[in-house]
Amino acid sequence: MPPAAGNGEPYRSPPSPPSDAAAFEALLADALRQAILDLDSITGIVYLMEDSGEWLRAAMIGGTPPAIFAMPERMALDAPYASSTACRTGTVVVFGEPVVRADDPGLARVVPFPYAVASTPLHAHGSRFGALTLIRIPSRAGLMSDEKRRRLRGIGDRLARNLVPLAEHCLPLPNTDNPLLLPVYTSDLRQPSEQTAVWGIPDAPGSSGMTLMYQLHKLSAALNQATETHDVVVAARSRLMHPYHAQSLILNIVGDGRLWVAGHCGVAPEHLRQVHGSSSDSPTPAADALHGRDPLLFPDRAQLLAAYPDARDDGQRAWAFLPLRSSGNPVGVCCLGFAEERLFEPEEQAVMMMMADLLGQALDRARLSEREHALAESLQRGLLPRILCDLPEMITTARYLPACPTAGVGGDWYDGITLPDARICLVVGDVEGHSVESSAVMGQLRSAVLAYARENHGPAAILTRTSHLLAELDTELLATCCCVRMDVADGAAEVALAGHPAPLVRRPDGRVDALDVPADVPLGVHSATPYRAYETTLAPGSLLLLYTDGLTPGQSSEALAGVRTLLAAGGQDNERHLEGLADRLIATAPRPPERYDDVALLLARYERATPDAQHRSSRMEIQRHDLQGVRETRRFMRDHLGSWGRDAMTDDLELMASEVVTNALIHADSDVELRLRDYPDHIRLEVRDSDVSPPVPSSLSAAEEENAQAEHGRGLIIVDSLATTWGSSPSGRGKTVWLELSTRDGS
Repeated sequence: MPPAAGNGEPYRSPPSPPSDAAAFEALLADALRQAILDLDSITGIVYLMEDSGEWLRAAMIGGTPPAIFAMPERMALDAPYASSTACRTGTVVVFGEPVVRADDPGLARVVPFPYAVASTPLHAHGSRFGALTLIRIPSRAGLMSDEKRRRLRGIGDRLARNLVPLAEHCLPLPNTDNPLLLPVYTSDLRQPSEQTAVWGIPDAPGSSGMTLMYQLHKLSAALNQATETHDVVVAARSRLMHPYHAQSLILNIVGDGRLWVAGHCGVAPEHLRQVHGSSSDSPTPAADALHGRDPLLFPDRAQLLAAYPDARDDGQRAWAFLPLRSSGNPVGVCCLGFAEERLFEPEEQAVMMMMADLLGQALDRARLSEREHALAESLQRGLLPRILCDLPEMITTARYLPACPTAGVGGDWYDGITLPDARICLVVGDVEGHSVESSAVMGQLRSAVLAYARENHGPAAILTRTSHLLAELDTELLATCCCVRMDVADGAAEVALAGHPAPLVRRPDGRVDALDVPADVPLGVHSATPYRAYETTLAPGSLLLLYTDGLTPGQSSEALAGVRTLLAAGGQDNERHLEGLADRLIATAPRPPERYDDVALLLARYERATPDAQHRSSRMEIQRHDLQGVRETRRFMRDHLGSWGRDAMTDDLELMASEVVTNALIHADSDVELRLRDYPDHIRLEVRDSDVSPPVPSSLSAAEEENAQAEHGRGLIIVDSLATTWGSSPSGRGKTVWLELSTRDGS
């Protein structure tokens, strides 16, 4: 790293022998040690000019943690910092001490608050080598007096003169990309004040800083594994809030000009409501910290009220508001509350700011990852059927769970296709991989299967044509698929597989087995052997389960046995509807982060009418936001219940139907479908929409945060009080709110 000549041009010379490297390092170390100890500093840096003459780079940093790790390694020569200014002007420069005017541009510094910076030029014999810079704490070491400035200048001049002989050769830095570190312990300055929590071992030089840096290292390791905002909040709580003995934590993110609570701990609900959604330009500590670079610290309530007279009392007695930034842009604010008054030592402040930098970058990464995952999941869900079409004799329901965000969204899909002549086609498939491409290919395959099924092809022919189509697409992805076509008039079923798990069937007697279907090859694989269909006849009351291998990872015998047990138990419990069984089945899938694959399942119960088990059904659709449809719903309920001889139940069911349909029309941006089913012992009502958020009875919410998401009105309270049983289940791209009313005491 050569010096520059007096005219500003870089100094160039022949390479130096290896022995000069040791002499060079010794010169820097002696000067740094003397400057740090003589001038009551905590850190010193020797900056040398790069070859271009436009940049300064740290050659050696001396001192102890944490400040030694917070120093910039490189800065432009024309930057408004103390080191650059000293090297340019040839004068001693001091920035950041209380005597400096507020409008002084030197206050723009790159070291954490509350340190002061003093820098002297390294000039000698017409050459500019760089600058010697010290980091000081004015409150401990006193202000930088004229005498101290002269002493600093003397140390710098001696170092520069000693570098002149080496200027005949290139400055022998072994690795110019990484500065050398020099431990210099000043025990009289390293211990925290008695008014704060002691870090490390008392009277052990360097223990305080090393303890703080340990927490920083652990926070960095935790944030490296964070993939979601929740992970960042957990890391902040365990590695920032608890080590600093804070009583409360609020992690805010900025969006649309407002601060939103991304996570919290130890905060009262009423205070969260005041903070969540507050303007990012309001005169509050959090908003001001967001737009600043330094933390806002209030050791006691008096200082908080002096700056913010309208500040609400949240029960804390000291506060720290840390700005979170990423790539120079504000991301959010980390707010810490302390139960007792406390001073924030400079070492603590430095580590707080370094932690805030890590949190800001991790929070930005997590939000980007969540947006990307949400986009991919939205694409995946958008390609699934909004609702499942079914016939009165074949009741269906489905579930879909995406893989954890780190695994990405896959290509699982399901479909229920109503065909002419009282037939239905059930499909479950899985495109390999976890990417947007997998979802896109899935959409193409689902459309192809739908078209081939509507053309009246059998399951084997559907898979053959779909396989040829996938082979011709510009993709290397393969897919598996299970296709079942059934005639609900007599229960005859054809089943074909393309490398997919065979469907499970629960017989009317409760016996569960897998259909003996040839697996064949996945879709997209060239094979001379055509796909084969397996034919069987299902008795009324039979239940089919089609699923992807995410439900039973690796097709493990244990997972498959659990699924079989649930199917059998559903029959023993006289399961009257599929929603509860589907919920229990999907709950057996691995939970994030262990869920590395998507999960899709399709349940279908064959309910062909028999002389001793007559049931009827009817349906209607309501256009989105058509509130007049509520009146049509009441008329629909009266007409059908009257024609079925259920007049005694009409009032209750009409009231419940109007409340559920009203909620769906108000809160779901979609059409609404209503289905009414009459069984010998109960009436079942289903209302399907495209809003995935489950309805919450407002007055039954246990927590205020749940109330904030509850649906308007108290209609679900009426449903809860009148229905024999009710619930909400995901269905296609939305949900189904279902309710049942027993007829045992009715007509």
